[in-house]
Amino acid sequence: MPDSDQTPPDLPTPVMAIESSCDDTACAIVTIDGRIVAETTLTQSGHVPFGGVVPEIAARAHLAALPTLVRDTLAKADMQPHELGAIAASCGPGLIGGLIVGADMGKGMAIALDKPFIAVNHIEAHALTARLPGVAENGAPFPYLLLLVSGGHCQCIAVEGVGHYRRLGGTIDDAAGEAFDKVAKMLGLGWPGGPAVEALAREGDPRAVSLPRPLMGRPGCDFSFSGLKTAVAQKLPVAVRTALPRQEAADIAASFQQAVSDIVIDRLGHALAMMERPTTLVVAGGVAANGVLRASLRDFAARHDLPFAAPPLRLCTDNAVMVAWAAIETMRARREAGLPIPNDIALRPRPRWPLAEMAQRMTADLLETTP
Repeated sequence: MPDSDQTPPDLPTPVMAIESSCDDTACAIVTIDGRIVAETTLTQSGHVPFGGVVPEIAARAHLAALPTLVRDTLAKADMQPHELGAIAASCGPGLIGGLIVGADMGKGMAIALDKPFIAVNHIEAHALTARLPGVAENGAPFPYLLLLVSGGHCQCIAVEGVGHYRRLGGTIDDAAGEAFDKVAKMLGLGWPGGPAVEALAREGDPRAVSLPRPLMGRPGCDFSFSGLKTAVAQKLPVAVRTALPRQEAADIAASFQQAVSDIVIDRLGHALAMMERPTTLVVAGGVAANGVLRASLRDFAARHDLPFAAPPLRLCTDNAVMVAWAAIETMRARREAGLPIPNDIALRPRPRWPLAEMAQRMTADLLETTP
């Protein structure tokens, strides 16, 4: 549960949220106390022939799917649009075409219904998911250490409060999920690569193939996966990359997966030393679904006497529930600070939206309201 049980009674509820930052089109309705009334998610399939997300295809698919998803979500909730209290949407970071589609849909609904529109930072939504009631046993009180690992992001973040985030380190090249996708393509496994590599790795020996652990042991908690990906490519004879003996391919998959896990655990150890004692270790993002990584993270948390929180798999990947909850946390924090509910109709979607700007935004609003 949130740190404060005193929820202001006049916060608009429920919140309908839209997520369209990459290749998942999602809509959800969540109440102010975190109850998920309804959720609908569509994972796009049009990218499979290309082995990765094609931004233009993603934007067009969002545009085609969103009206139906909104109607379906309202039907699941047995609600009429006027019963919604507020509308939220991911407005960055992400693929700009998809962000524009989702944000414009949300803004249009907010204007038509005369409801506030709340622009949500996609990374902040991932960061706050652990505070959704029922996810973490102790409610993930601040401050906690977040590991965000996905197809587009790999970061260690000190989550010190709503709107208050300190980036401890991040990838200097590829994200972990991107590396999984590219290794899967090398092995002829198709896309998305994460689940395919993990499935094949179960048949392999994680010690069979010698692979590097980039940046391991170095100061700080930045990540690098480009060299690891290149090392995998060098283990594959070009002429037979899509026709390796299954055992050989399984050994490569298992060794790569273990290398990623080893890198992450090493970097987390450094991140832990860079912040005051966190209350919890939280993991989020699509790669958090990987079983080997989750097991390593649980062991790491246990060694450091830290509670470990991982959202359900459907809330680790991009989803609209986390967007709605981030909007709710923002409204609650602003009201407790004496600020009005935001109405972000004028805010433009952004492909890059640093978390550091969340605190600056709150501070600027406080200064405007101070006599």
